[in-house]
Parts: sequence; C-alpha cells; structure tokens
Amino acid sequence: MKRFILFILILSTSITFYFFTPNDGFRKVENKAFGLNEKLTFNVNYSFATVGIATFSIPEIKTFSGRKCYRIKFEVNTVPSFDLFFKVRDRYESYLDVEGIFPWRFEQHIREGKFSRDFSAFFDQRKNKAKTSEGEYDIPKYVHDIVSAFFYVRTMDLSKLKVGERFHLQNFYRDKTHELDVIYHGKETVEVPAGIFRCLIVEPLVREGGLFKSEGSILIWLTDDDARIPVRVKTKVIIGSIDSELTAYEGLKSPLKAKQ
Repeated sequence: MKRFILFILILSTSITFYFFTPNDGFRKVENKAFGLNEKLTFNVNYSFATVGIATFSIPEIKTFSGRKCYRIKFEVNTVPSFDLFFKVRDRYESYLDVEGIFPWRFEQHIREGKFSRDFSAFFDQRKNKAKTSEGEYDIPKYVHDIVSAFFYVRTMDLSKLKVGERFHLQNFYRDKTHELDVIYHGKETVEVPAGIFRCLIVEPLVREGGLFKSEGSILIWLTDDDARIPVRVKTKVIIGSIDSELTAYEGLKSPLKAKQ
C-alpha cells in the first residue's frame, strides 16, 4: 500500500510538472547592459533652456504569463516654470522578458498641452497575437514596443558594425506592426552634465509609437561599453529639436568604462 501511495504521488507530481511548468522554447539573450534598480535621469532642453526632466527606471520585476519581466518606466515631466506654457506629463511602461528581452505588455499615457493619448497592448508571445482595447492583431515573434526595442538594442554587440550599416527590428503600435530600422553612425566623445563619455551613435527610424507625440528622427549616444547607457538623445520635432542629456545614474549592472 505504501509503495502504491508513493507511486501515485510521483505520478501526480510528474503530470503537474509536465503540464504546468513552462517549456516555451523562447530565446535567451545575454544581457550585460541593464538590470533591476537601474535609474537614469536626464535634463530635457529646448532652445537652450531646461524645460523638463526625463527618467528611465527599472523599479521591479513582475510576472506575466509565467515569465519574469522587468517593469521599465520612461517618464517625461516639464519643470514647473514651463508648465504655464506647455505642460507635459508623459509615461510609458514596458514589461520586458528578463531572459528573452521581448515585451509582454506596453502602456503609453501622453499628456502634452491639450493633447492626450492612452494606449496599452498585451503581447501574447506564445500565440503571436497583440491584444488591445480595439481588437486582436497578428504579430511576428519577438515583436517590440518602442521602449523594449531600445533596451534590446542596448544588449547588442554594435562593435562590428560599419558606419551607415543598419539592422532591422519591428515594433507594434495601435493596430499594426511597423518596420523599425536602426542606423549605426559611428563613434563620438561627448560631454554632458553626468561627465565625458566615449559613445556609439545610433538612429532608430521610428514610424509610429515614438517617445513623444510628434514623430521625428532620433539620434542616441550610447556609452561604448557593456552598460550601453544613453547619455544624449536628440529628437527632432515640428519646430526645432529636443535635446536630452544624462545628469545622474544609479544601479548600473556593468561599470561605466567609457567614462573619461
């Protein structure tokens, strides 16, 4: 009888393990660039004045569909003195698979002057479906949102690229998947409030779902080391450009060897 009971326990445990333990076959991406508790702070400058503060942060790890995910937040707020002219309160969140560096959920909450937009999507990466309040859409495997695409680029080895070479990603926004090519523009040493850094320059060709209401070209200076943190972001808008420069950083996963 004891042997029979033991056999039943082993059998039930095996069945539970087989049916309920994830075995998704998802990719695993080596990530030396970022991790839990990273926080990057930027001054947002327009026409030689600081008009806002932007932050990237990874405050926690949550579980989506049985997978551990980084909760990544991007926030932009105008400073109080500029609120009288044009108030901005933008927030983006991406829930990024820790092992595979692809998103499970994306949220966008834009408040820019009188303009507002809210959008969210759940990415069912097992069934290749994106689910929004408007409907359900087919997506390619490992499709990105705009935030997850940026963090995925940070994990990439860009050292072997030639100037002008581009690589191809895809991002889903609203009701369709958009092509997202990224061009490599070479190296440059730049000085920002956080210090002097050797950098790699990339340009994501964003068609939809960018980090500001107005779509436009973006140049990003990433540190030329394993951390790949952005130290400068230049975004063209309808009138002029917005320059964001790193002022502070904490909780980095890798040392900043590119800092001089």
